[in-house]
Amino acid sequence: MMYELIATTTFGLEAVCRREIEDLGYEIKSTENGKVTYLGDERAIVKSNLWLRTADRVLIKVAMFKAVTFDQLFDQTKAINWSKYISKNGKFVVNGKSVKSTLFHVSTCQKMVKKAIVDNLKDAYKVTWLDETEEDYPIQVSILKDMATITMDTSGIGLHKRGYRIKTVEAPMKETLAASLVLLSYWNKDRVLYDVFCGSGTIPIEAAMIGRNIAPGLARDFASKHWKWISKDIWKEETRAAYQAMDNDVELKIFASDISARDIEAAKENAEEAGVEDCIEFRQADFKEIKYENNYGIVISNPPYGERLDTEHTVRAMVIAMGNIFRKLDTWSSYFITSFEEFERVYGKKADRNRVLYNGRIKARYYQYYGPRPPQE
Repeated sequence: MMYELIATTTFGLEAVCRREIEDLGYEIKSTENGKVTYLGDERAIVKSNLWLRTADRVLIKVAMFKAVTFDQLFDQTKAINWSKYISKNGKFVVNGKSVKSTLFHVSTCQKMVKKAIVDNLKDAYKVTWLDETEEDYPIQVSILKDMATITMDTSGIGLHKRGYRIKTVEAPMKETLAASLVLLSYWNKDRVLYDVFCGSGTIPIEAAMIGRNIAPGLARDFASKHWKWISKDIWKEETRAAYQAMDNDVELKIFASDISARDIEAAKENAEEAGVEDCIEFRQADFKEIKYENNYGIVISNPPYGERLDTEHTVRAMVIAMGNIFRKLDTWSSYFITSFEEFERVYGKKADRNRVLYNGRIKARYYQYYGPRPPQE
């Protein structure tokens, strides 16, 4: 059976997520702010959760309708064939949000949707009580300009939770954003990669997983893995295929450094948990101490800024030093994500491209400086 699926993503990363979905072989219906809608069957649900590096969640679009009264919301929700999705003893929590809509009281919307589903399932299963003791079916009602969209979350815990981050640091970057920074760069498994402000190692770890073709969802669980209407055989087949797709023989040249010894230790432990510690060379060092000896190297970094540094003077001094070093690397490509608005002027060079991204709730820009491609490419 085909479903309308929605991959939600951080604002600014929709195009990257869209390419990932297309690479999996699925038809895109639309791309909007924060989401990509596409068509897929049960196997698509499994593959999307296992393989999408830049999506936050994979949702099933169950229904969409206009609702300006609670009766309309209730009746149209109850009319859905919920027994197709939720088992007799399935557990379901309804979350909601409302923007520019007549039905603005979110908690009441959630209660109405919950009651409608309960009444529908009681009729379908011919019972007077639902135990809700088994698998989870997370449901969301989202109302935008009086149009209600009912979705089910196939992922459960957000897809950025890969399972390898056992040690964290101050202001860690989400894994989905780190993967996106790598995918938006010129880096590939044949080129050298440096992250000179590596923190807990998220960027180099995500790069190593991309280089080795490790599915980001292999080490974690998903809500839909326990749903009765998705065959366990599909999960076994796709998980087996993902393990077979890994390239453990590839030789990656990834260097990660940070001035903080604590951060480097955290990064090493996280890389070991991700199974890529042999792909990354970690070093405690100031970025000014590193010898950038390779041609056609790539730098992808999240330099400290805002609450991570004490003063704007410190930020300016650091960015000036960065410009003095990286501007001279003629064959290199450099990529920096920062919320420092004067980055280009202080760095001393206008980026070939910059795009607005969000690092958590912080609005930032991804400054991209393109060097030449290696002759063999």
